[in-house]
Amino acid sequence: MIGQGDVVRLFDDLDLWDCWPLAHEDGRTVRHMDRQWWFFLSAPVFPDPVQRHGHARIRLLSLGADGWRDHGNAFADAFTPGSREWAGCCVLMDDGETVQHFFTAAGRRGEAHETCEQRMFLAIGSLTADGPGDWQAPREIFVADGQRYVLDRQDMGTPGLIKGFRDPAWLRDPATGKAHLLFTGSAAWSDHAFNGNIGIATFDGREWVLGDPLIEAIGVNNELERPHVIVRDGRYYLFWSTQTHTFAPEAVAGPNGLYGAVADSLAGPWHPVNQGGLVAANPDAEPKQSYSWWVTGEGEVWSFVDYWGMQGRTTGSHPELLRSNFGGTPAPRFTLCFEGDSVTIG
Repeated sequence: MIGQGDVVRLFDDLDLWDCWPLAHEDGRTVRHMDRQWWFFLSAPVFPDPVQRHGHARIRLLSLGADGWRDHGNAFADAFTPGSREWAGCCVLMDDGETVQHFFTAAGRRGEAHETCEQRMFLAIGSLTADGPGDWQAPREIFVADGQRYVLDRQDMGTPGLIKGFRDPAWLRDPATGKAHLLFTGSAAWSDHAFNGNIGIATFDGREWVLGDPLIEAIGVNNELERPHVIVRDGRYYLFWSTQTHTFAPEAVAGPNGLYGAVADSLAGPWHPVNQGGLVAANPDAEPKQSYSWWVTGEGEVWSFVDYWGMQGRTTGSHPELLRSNFGGTPAPRFTLCFEGDSVTIG
């Protein structure tokens, strides 16, 4: 259970949520200048934290023996093409110098009203004494095809029903050497309101090419968020986050939690870990205390503190808790143990 002592704010004026590390191509977390380098979505503190999604910027922090250091927004103002910056991943290439930062551009810079359009971009930079930086102009790497993945500007977005084309996450497949990006998608061949899937694109040496979804949840769940793969002992473990309210009404809703599937190769077939697919969940007493889990190459799990200490109350009936009980900061971390089809908390 997350308690007061676990909610350590890094900023008074900024909320932090989804995070990802600068990682090596094989998934290991980079240690540079004796520090880890982490990216967070950030936004000014609003009375209602839901507003943060419409103002999100990617912020760079580093973690060392002296604790956290803030390095400001990862990208300069007006550098990225969206009206907001949403989650992605950042990879230090094996030359030890080149950095590739994949991210989601939400909306379009200068748009008259906020949309939920999502596009995926790459900014190439380098590793400097001050961490990843020196970014070149970002370029769009691939687009939704409207057949496997929903292509929709989404002028309006309802929480839990927004269609996905976001959250690029790197994988260098050790079996083939090929580079892939996994992402949060929505099935274009289905008009079901709950039609989430996990997509993949592969780099063919010249460009990124869309592939068929790895997993689909039509009629079950709308958002399989921030999918990423960890390879252990020749097996592939695919993780994603989801929330109770994104399950279809006719489905058996699971808790807000980290879910997973396992396969012997990236091509599958995939089947749920731990039989039902659940890896870690918020406790029943505090079902929204943390969210957006990211498993590092070392098997360490990061997330952020969401609504904690609610004690059975809701923000609907207690709007005064919207601000006071939103964490907006990194949550306590834990490690996973991998054994065959089982992934447990260590």
